[in-house]
Amino acid sequence: MARGSTTTTALALLLLVVVQALLLPAAAAAGTAAAPVTLHVERRQVLVDNGVVQVSLSNPEGHITGVRYGGERNLLHSKHGGNSGGYWDMVWNTPGSGRQGNYQILKGSDFKVVTTTQDQVELSFRRTYNASSQSGGLPLSVDKRVVVLRGSPGFYCYAVVEHAADAPAVSVSEARLAFKLNTARFNYMAVSDAIQRYMPSAKDRESPRASRLAYGEAVLLVDPANPRLKGEVDDKYQYSLDNKDNRVHGWVGAGQGSPMGFWVVTPSNEFKIGGPLKRELTSHVGPTSVTMFLGTHYVGNDIVARIDDGEYWKKVMGPVFVYLNSNPSKGDPRALWEDAKARADTEAAKWPYGFVESPDFHKAAERGSVVGRLLVRDRHVSRQDMPAGTAYVGLAAPGQAGSWATQSKGYQFWTTTSPSSGGKFTIENVRAGEYSLYAWVPGFLGDYVHASRVTVAPGGAVELGDVVFEPPRSGPTLWEIGVPDRSAAEMFFPAVHGPKYNNSELFAGRDAYRQYGLWERYADLYPDGEDPVFTVGESHHSRHWYFAHVTRKVGDDGGYAPTTRQVRFNLGRVAANSVYTLRVELAAAHKARLQVQVNGAAARRGGALATPTFGDGNAIARHGDHGTQWSFEFPIRGSLLREGENNIAITQTRAINPFFGVMYDYLRLEGPQGYL
Repeated sequence: MARGSTTTTALALLLLVVVQALLLPAAAAAGTAAAPVTLHVERRQVLVDNGVVQVSLSNPEGHITGVRYGGERNLLHSKHGGNSGGYWDMVWNTPGSGRQGNYQILKGSDFKVVTTTQDQVELSFRRTYNASSQSGGLPLSVDKRVVVLRGSPGFYCYAVVEHAADAPAVSVSEARLAFKLNTARFNYMAVSDAIQRYMPSAKDRESPRASRLAYGEAVLLVDPANPRLKGEVDDKYQYSLDNKDNRVHGWVGAGQGSPMGFWVVTPSNEFKIGGPLKRELTSHVGPTSVTMFLGTHYVGNDIVARIDDGEYWKKVMGPVFVYLNSNPSKGDPRALWEDAKARADTEAAKWPYGFVESPDFHKAAERGSVVGRLLVRDRHVSRQDMPAGTAYVGLAAPGQAGSWATQSKGYQFWTTTSPSSGGKFTIENVRAGEYSLYAWVPGFLGDYVHASRVTVAPGGAVELGDVVFEPPRSGPTLWEIGVPDRSAAEMFFPAVHGPKYNNSELFAGRDAYRQYGLWERYADLYPDGEDPVFTVGESHHSRHWYFAHVTRKVGDDGGYAPTTRQVRFNLGRVAANSVYTLRVELAAAHKARLQVQVNGAAARRGGALATPTFGDGNAIARHGDHGTQWSFEFPIRGSLLREGENNIAITQTRAINPFFGVMYDYLRLEGPQGYL
């Protein structure tokens, strides 16, 4: 009996050893958790080591020049001068200067040890703007921070950015933290469960291995080192994500030595701009991983952070966590991805962090919460107020309905409701301050903003009770195309294998919009004179309504022509003296102008309606399924309609280049009140 027990124990121990050998680095890191954090300061370099990871930084600039982990001397690509390793940068300009943008790597000039104990080291690398002694430079003070905790398989980065009341005006269009990784080590990239693979190298993007395409950042891989990639397009925008989906992304060094991961974890989006749907860059060929704290991509100049002359402004950007993991079993890189996702969830659960030393970062006790219930009131859908079962509800700086999508200077706090929640919502960990409560509900048009501002106090809980959102509507629905969800993803996208580009199978199904050159595919699918016609009751948006309204290339001289699409529908009767409403919801727009014509009627009869030129998001060229939402309401006199067959033609009239156009979210024709 004793012998059997011993054998069982031995087998159990052996199994435990095997499991631990297969486990990912978090377990390995725990084995060294007892090692204290040490700090070594030299004249030109600072090193922090916790026994799991060693981080080296330039003194006093604060560039991250080295990351040592798992026996690797440096996971970063570091060289003298230029943008290498880990660094913060900005793109900014002085209003009225006429300059498009100044690119600047943020260098500290004052190094300080904020705290150093066996459990934690926090370092500060600060640049201070002095209005009396500086002119012409970036008028912001920036305090870059790095934190290393005991036993942690990674490190934290954040920055406190400040504009003094006596500083001149500045417009900031981009602020980011970038990591250039070891080019010989990292070859597999992951940004989501579906979007991950072995990537081309930076050299593969250079001539003669690649050729430049119509959009600047995109290249056609002509002769890549990996022949499987030949004929594909590489473009960093193909890997962009919405804030709501961007919890973790990064790179794996696979196929040589022990697989090793370098991941950027965003534990909270409160410091990101533009709300949950703001789309931004993640990781891309370099190998590079970035955190975009400010960026105009997919929105345009409306989201530039404009700080006025004499305006005091301060914002904490981050912290984000750089997580490192390895897999001694030399297994599938996806195992490292799954581990990174689990770690991202762990980091999010710890938010707001309690270890951050800057007083500008609010701890849990300095925050409050807001609770309530969101109802939707649309009497053409239900006689009763409906609980908002799939809503986005958030707090952002006070403003008009929908203004959260272009806000860039403050903090935002969002949550979602679920079908089982009955419309109830709780927004937690809100920094003390004054906000507007915003919401939008997939399946319904429009934006909600609470009539009164919401003041959040430290430790307080604001109870709003029932709040009622009334979506815009003029009358009953006569027909509709698409789903009002602020995305064109449900519309028609062609198959990935086009005549010119061998698009990756990654960009199929729900990710079909990530294909390169969809603006060109339109002309292949709809030759001149064959623009799509949508017949209500017969056509379906997923097969017959091309997601984007783009131009058509004509001739060999590089010219472009407008395109027109039509909606054909029948009306059993017409209220000639009433007004009908055509609602056009757009998921994105770039320098577009729409013209709507009803049954061929001329403008003088009110049959041709037009918008001004609008949009600056460039989402078509950047492979998005949305950018900024645009809503248009076209009143149509009943006298223009007729019993029987009708036709509404929509033309995108600006055709200067292939990227001008719109993406469709949803269209709806409403009858007059009491029509049905």
